[in-house]
Amino acid sequence: MGQSPFSSAPILDEIPAAVERQLEDFLNEVSPPVAGIGGPVADAVALLQGFVLGGGKRIRPTFGWVGYTAAGGLDAGAEDPSAVLRAVSALEFIQACALIHDDIIDASDTRRGNPTVHRSAAANHRERGWHGDADVFGQNVAILIGDLALVWADDMWHGSGLSTAARDRAHEPWRGMRSEVIGGQILDISLEASGSESEDLANAVNVYKTAAYTIERPLHLGAAVAGADEKTIAALRGYGRDIGVAFQLRDDLLGVFGDPEITGKPAGDDLREGKRTVLYSLALKWADEHDPAAAAKLRAGIGVVQEPEDIAELAGIVEETGAVEAVEKRIADLTESGLASLEHANLDHHAAEAMKTMAEKSTARRL
Repeated sequence: MGQSPFSSAPILDEIPAAVERQLEDFLNEVSPPVAGIGGPVADAVALLQGFVLGGGKRIRPTFGWVGYTAAGGLDAGAEDPSAVLRAVSALEFIQACALIHDDIIDASDTRRGNPTVHRSAAANHRERGWHGDADVFGQNVAILIGDLALVWADDMWHGSGLSTAARDRAHEPWRGMRSEVIGGQILDISLEASGSESEDLANAVNVYKTAAYTIERPLHLGAAVAGADEKTIAALRGYGRDIGVAFQLRDDLLGVFGDPEITGKPAGDDLREGKRTVLYSLALKWADEHDPAAAAKLRAGIGVVQEPEDIAELAGIVEETGAVEAVEKRIADLTESGLASLEHANLDHHAAEAMKTMAEKSTARRL
């Protein structure tokens, strides 16, 4: 994206490492007082620290930074770039909350190739020979750890050093993003519980659970901090919504056909968990029309299958319906429309080029 005129402002490729340093500094500041409440609390804080600093591509803070620079924030010079970086780094705590709670809901054993937070807490319970059900304890502690992450997101955002005017401009996207991701999660689990086959509702999950808080709202936040006009914000949000949905559609494919070495989760995990994705809806629609026996097997198996061979059989049915090709086309179309949103906006050239590269990386992840 080019060297910033501010010596303290990193270039794009340096953002993930710079975010990591911001998170480390914040955790070193806020963790000791909370850990001092007692040993078990210190254990919980350590789990959160390990989770936040234990991986992740820092996609959300990067898009937040790009939104700021795309809207000319660095050129205007109204905000300290270090404060902007601290502010967008707070998005990683919202991500931590979402993932920790998501893993409990999905009964997942691993995340990023490591035990999930609730499994780690349960293991600590067992190792110490404590009373009660270790798994219930692990889930309860992980819920509270996720809550703490959400609290710390707010603390890091408001304590970032941004001007009051900048935080006021960004209030609506900050508020909206947090509500949307929770609403998207509620919708997601409700579709699973109801056995929904609605493509529209599955797409709504993509919009609110993923697109909004992964790309659209981080861009909106950065642009609002920079004082962008409505036309610029609309262009960035249009890009973010389309690229964000394409990102989730790619994730849906990875959830069924992804290599565990790449995804960090078991093969076919979405079929085991019963995810009502657009991929599933399209496969079922085709099977209903052309192969009712396959449709019946898909309905009966999703959310029920556990054995690798049964999961592989369902994945094969999905692939045979042509749903994979249909989703790939949607990803391509959304990527094209998302990039088109940028064409008539007055954006920083380097940031716009970076957004094109990020769109390609976000939507073309390997299976």
